[in-house]
Amino acid sequence: MAMRVAYHLLDVFTERPFAGNSLAVVTEADALTTAQMQAIAREFNLSETAFVVAPRDPTNTAGLRIFTPAMELPFAGHPTLGAAALIALLRAPEMIGGQPLRLVLEEAVGAVVCEVARVHGALRAQFWAPQRPELGAPVADRVAIAAALGIDSAAIGFDDHEPVLASLGLPFAFVPVNSLSVLNQIVLDTAHFAAAFPMERPAAFAYTRETTDPAHHVQARVFVSGWGVHEDPATGSAACAFAAVAAHFERPEDGEHTIIIEQGFAIGRPSHIALTMRIAGGELVDTSVGGGCVRIGEGKLTF
Repeated sequence: MAMRVAYHLLDVFTERPFAGNSLAVVTEADALTTAQMQAIAREFNLSETAFVVAPRDPTNTAGLRIFTPAMELPFAGHPTLGAAALIALLRAPEMIGGQPLRLVLEEAVGAVVCEVARVHGALRAQFWAPQRPELGAPVADRVAIAAALGIDSAAIGFDDHEPVLASLGLPFAFVPVNSLSVLNQIVLDTAHFAAAFPMERPAAFAYTRETTDPAHHVQARVFVSGWGVHEDPATGSAACAFAAVAAHFERPEDGEHTIIIEQGFAIGRPSHIALTMRIAGGELVDTSVGGGCVRIGEGKLTF
């Protein structure tokens, strides 16, 4: 007997259609096997596809499984935001207003607290990192990094910022570059990528202080060829991990700080990621990521 499965399409980290990061969300996915979920993710061929399942703990809102075209992820930012926004729209549209609606999504990394609200008419979602992002080791070989990214090694680094690893369940190599023009010049050389970033599944977050909008703080490009995706338009899990990088190199004073990250501009998918971090006693103690969500379509899969 053929299966029919409902899905919805959203653009995340944007307030307008056809920008941000595209997402497919398959609702009521409990009957699907892991192999079927992976096949559906390959069929959509987006950076991630999310599958909503019943929560193990009935006090939580839903369970969520996340797949790239090549693998399942324990956590990812834009699927978390998009799924939270969609669940709120489908289950409690009358409760989405100026006051945020709270949801808890069970993911492999743990329970993720989310909020969904309308801000000046636009649908926005926010999640809190289920664990503290961790700073890892420096990435010392600038020559290898430059070869992987197709840039001059002299353009790597600015102020106190140096290449370093950081992670929130998924490790990224964070590579500061000294200008927006250098960021836009990056052409990934996959033959050198794994050698430059020696991780099980190499992923790199290149960033600069120069931005398209001077009111913003950082522009970034994220390359995740190790996940089956070349360049990601907006990466919430990397933004979470970037909090550890920013706290280490910038040494912000105690209190709450919000960094607006531009991403996806180089590939025609402008995205805006609001990263909020709370510092206490000179330490990063809390991290959240938010952005706009736009539902752009829905349909049925038959197989």
